[in-house]
Amino acid sequence: MKLQLALDRLTREECLQIVKETEKEIDIIEVGTGVIKEYGMSIVREIRKLFPNKTIVTDMKTCDAGGHEAKQAFEAGADITTVMAFSSDLTITDTMKIAKQYKKRVMVDLLEVTSKKRMKELHELGVDLVSLHVGKDKQKEGTFNTELFSLVEDLEFEVAVAGGINLQSLSEIVEEKPDVVIIGSAITKTENPSETAAKMKEMIHAL
Repeated sequence: MKLQLALDRLTREECLQIVKETEKEIDIIEVGTGVIKEYGMSIVREIRKLFPNKTIVTDMKTCDAGGHEAKQAFEAGADITTVMAFSSDLTITDTMKIAKQYKKRVMVDLLEVTSKKRMKELHELGVDLVSLHVGKDKQKEGTFNTELFSLVEDLEFEVAVAGGINLQSLSEIVEEKPDVVIIGSAITKTENPSETAAKMKEMIHAL
């Protein structure tokens, strides 16, 4: 099980500092949508240069022009880019086609997806990596609910989970055995990101 650090609603300087502080504890660096909108692909290139051995996810949240946006991400140094599950099948397959050309991967974001039918369609398209995701606004109603795991039951996906996960809720998430746990503000907004990330990594290994 891997720990993915989500960098969002942060300045460029904050992003770089937090990754430096947590580098030993995290497995994957996610450049969040808001950060990409603020700084573009330049910050992805910078993170790739500074942390050449880390897996980098660009959270593009692509919902159209999949091939073009995938090229942008991969040429900037991303290993994985995201596309929304509610996008057209053609957008998703175009994104995966480019990923294959670059020998990279696509993570399909399941934000607001509740249909098992859509999950089966994604599987049939060849999707192999998905993110069970409770969005920032939706978190006002509650953070990640393990009932979401029912969406991926009996389907062969690698599964990442995201949505307000913190030290208090992490153990319940880990018991479901996802492949990746995505943590954002529970690490980035603490006084000691390195210490918090280390505690989370320890919990992941222990459980």
